[in-house]
Amino acid sequence: MKVIEIAGGRGPAEALVLAERPDPLPGPGEILIRVAAAGVNRPDLLQRQGRYPPPPGAPDILGLEVAGEVAALGQGVDQWAVGDRVCALLGGGGYAEYAVVDARHALPVPEGLDEVQAAALPETVFTVWANVFEAGGLAAGQTLLIHGATSGIGVTAIQMARAAGARVIATSRGSEKAAAARALGADLSLDAETDDMAAAIADFGGADVLLDMVGASYAELNLNALNPGGRWVVIATLGGAVAQVDLMRLMLKRIVLTGTTLRSRPADEKARLTRAVHDHVWPWVSAGRVRPPVEATFPLAQAAQAHRRLEAGGHVGKIVLTV
Repeated sequence: MKVIEIAGGRGPAEALVLAERPDPLPGPGEILIRVAAAGVNRPDLLQRQGRYPPPPGAPDILGLEVAGEVAALGQGVDQWAVGDRVCALLGGGGYAEYAVVDARHALPVPEGLDEVQAAALPETVFTVWANVFEAGGLAAGQTLLIHGATSGIGVTAIQMARAAGARVIATSRGSEKAAAARALGADLSLDAETDDMAAAIADFGGADVLLDMVGASYAELNLNALNPGGRWVVIATLGGAVAQVDLMRLMLKRIVLTGTTLRSRPADEKARLTRAVHDHVWPWVSAGRVRPPVEATFPLAQAAQAHRRLEAGGHVGKIVLTV
């Protein structure tokens, strides 16, 4: 099968090269997916740079989400059949013509979606559900503040929060991105380059849950923005990883500060998340209330161009490889 390898094990986008490897075989409890499309995510960039190694047992091939059809079943798999259209969360291996995944980590492609749209779902939807709804406890009537609101995760978080009956404050850089976040359903969309974000968030009534992809540079803003009892969930540190936080104010406001990653979670935990996503989020997707926009697609052989597009930071929504 054709795959994308990292020449030299790490490097710039140009290190991504097309290669061939033996077709994988599904083991017990696994399925083999004939990949039609694979999502491109920021962790892929970090792994390519040597800053995010795959967990033990995961392939060295990039790619954390795919969509396609089931090509073969491993021993003991009875919930899928060959030919089923699926999308799946992977520990790695998505930048390839075939990928093996734990059968419990796959979901049916929702009606009305093609494989490109479906490939844009798993990594973002799982991340938002685990962080905003489970760790953050977002509920109807509450307010979610999203930094990086036009990223793949951000646009999904806007839609999922709105589908759950919550209000959304979105921050992004530039008037075009602010307009895009507003069009996706944000109740308040702020341009980080020109708006007084602290004042605008306070005037709106503050936030109950904060999905933070910026980190250190927004620490003071975040502490001020959260209402008493607020939940501050860190999932990326694009603005720095080391911050000074006034712990006394954190205590007085009863703020919960937490951070998580998805890829390193045990297989059983990912299976539990898959069931939760199927039960709670898939109805929103099927109803058209959650449809992460796809900014651009690239053929598998042009993975380097896809990485450069993501690194440039001008995108709104997801970038997807087609196979």
